[in-house]
Formats: sequence, structure tokens, C-alpha cells
Amino acid sequence: KQMFTGIIENTGKIASFSKEGSNVRIRIDCPFTDELKIDQSVAHNGICLTVVAISGNAYEVVAIEETLKRTNLGLLTTGDIINLERCLKVGDRLDGHIVQGHIDTVAKVTKIIDLQGSWLIHFSYDDSKYITVEKGSVCVNGVSLTVVDSAKKTFSVAIIPYTFEHTNFKNLALGSVVNIEFDIVGKYISRFAN
Repeated sequence: KQMFTGIIENTGKIASFSKEGSNVRIRIDCPFTDELKIDQSVAHNGICLTVVAISGNAYEVVAIEETLKRTNLGLLTTGDIINLERCLKVGDRLDGHIVQGHIDTVAKVTKIIDLQGSWLIHFSYDDSKYITVEKGSVCVNGVSLTVVDSAKKTFSVAIIPYTFEHTNFKNLALGSVVNIEFDIVGKYISRFAN
């Protein structure tokens, strides 16, 4: 079982999409392609996908229909920038939080506030079975973040300049759709409380 930390290693650019039945094969240009191997797990905007082919500076993954329905992958186009993280190695520091690479739902950006040194980004989502907790963890497009404010089906996060510049957060706009993986501990507590 793979695990991630939500600390983005680099960004990649979508080079192409091709349909394979109900699946989509995605080719990604990536700075660390030469370090990848076939059958390796990589998180793409927080979605765990398996490397199925490598050539030159690009690699390929296949997203099945269920993944396309549950995530923002089906909304992306050629040239879009995605956040990338290879899975955690045993003995590595866990700088973010435990992330599985299994997206719970998508959310829309409802507000972006430029605080002249950081950004406060607000999100809304439809699935009421999930909750965020103020000062708890949430994974947005694969990035481990701390929740600032939380209410039913909404939350906000603060983005520091480093994260803004080194992820695809700099490309977010009002209405952008992002992948959300809620904190695994919070999901277990919520399940036992109901």
C-alpha cells in the first residue's frame, strides 16, 4: 500500500490524452521522469496513478472511469500543470500528513484573497458526509494544508508564497475544480461517531 505526504515534489505538464474504452491514457512531461520506473505510484493532483510507460522526458498513466468521475482529471486539458509527488519511502520524514492518494470528492474555489504575503483560498463541496476541522489537515490537489476556517461543506486554507509558486495553486481562479482528500484520521473518527 502506497502512502504520500502531501508535500509536492514538482509539477508536470499534461502532454496528451488518449481514450482507451472508458479509460484515459495520460502522457505527462515531468522533470524527474528519468528517476521513475514502470509500476511506480505517483500522486497527480493528489490522485494515485501507476506509471505504465516511460519515454524521454515523459511518462504515461491510465485513469479508469471511476477515477475520472470522482476527480478533476476529466476536466483537465493538454498543457495544464499538475502537482506531482512520488510515494513515501520507508524511513523518510513525514513533513505533511498521511495521504493515501484516494480522492474523496472535488471542491470549487469560491474566493481567493490576496493578503500581500499569503493567500486565503475558500472552497465549497457537495458531499456532506465529509467534514474539515479548523487547524486540521486536508489535501487539496495533492498538497497537505492546514484548515483555517471550517463550516458545513466549506473550508479555507492559507497558502504561503513557496507553496503558491511551486504548485499549481498559482493557476487557480474562481470556479476552479480541485481534488480533495480529507484527513484519514478525521474520516475514521467521523465514521465511528455516526
